[in-house]
Amino acid sequence: MKIRLTTVTATTALLGLALTACSSTSDDPLATDSTGTAAADEDTIVIGTANFPESEIIGQVWAAALEDAGFDVEVSSAIGSREVYLRALEEGSIDIVPEYTGNLAQFYEADLAAGASSDDVFAALEGVLPEGITAGEYAEGESKDSYRVTRDLADEHDLSTLADLNNLDQVRVAGNPELAERPYGPPGLTDVYGVDAAKITMVPISDGGGPLTVAALTEGTAEVANIYTTSPSLDSEGNEVDLVTLEDPEGMILPQNVLPLMRAGDVPQDAIDVITGVNGHITTDALVAMNLRNIGEEKAEPPVIARDFVDEHA
Repeated sequence: MKIRLTTVTATTALLGLALTACSSTSDDPLATDSTGTAAADEDTIVIGTANFPESEIIGQVWAAALEDAGFDVEVSSAIGSREVYLRALEEGSIDIVPEYTGNLAQFYEADLAAGASSDDVFAALEGVLPEGITAGEYAEGESKDSYRVTRDLADEHDLSTLADLNNLDQVRVAGNPELAERPYGPPGLTDVYGVDAAKITMVPISDGGGPLTVAALTEGTAEVANIYTTSPSLDSEGNEVDLVTLEDPEGMILPQNVLPLMRAGDVPQDAIDVITGVNGHITTDALVAMNLRNIGEEKAEPPVIARDFVDEHA
């Protein structure tokens, strides 16, 4: 099989019904859809990624592993938020997308109590996925949402747990816009930890807990920020910022193990086995290291990071 690895940067505007499905029947392998994006042929596995670096890195890791195994792969990058890329998956514009167990289970309104285990979350997730969508095995590595504050603010107001946010006169939360409606977002801070809802406002920043989100803390435009546990706390110059991660003793934020979400029947079992194999090496520490290469001083691109990771564990 001829190997073809293509990276396509997608925007939200590209995700309407005009996106060509991966099962296109066009006889022209270079045919394009109405957006001008090359349409994938029926033998190509299309991996979509969300609009933050870690998702892109994971997607590129899977693509590199599949490429080495002889599959044609296309990566459609930076599609958007969960609402957008899941619609693309359900409509068939993409075949696979990196996901996180707990957040995905909550998105589909699984009945899960705070403090659930990784196995509990995965079992609940399997029970709520839409028809035609299936989840592969989850990796050991997880990238959990977390809430961080500056060391100075933590010391000044005695902040150590999420409940302590009620010590503040205002709680401006920097994070992705969709956090406003998530169960582990402001609603959870109020329902689980009793933080006065009147104190909470969102500071929407779409960089997945990156330097712009960190800057909101250091510049005083937010008191607390939602930053993934695998994300380095770096400013725009790449310098580490001393932040405190607030404890979540009630387990409001569920386990967030990495897993592939796929269109059932559209991804060959051999390809699923390849992804499962490489996922065996995706630990939390590995995610931290790969993210640091991307966000830190090196500024390595996701395809480079992914290729090095797959070659290291081949």
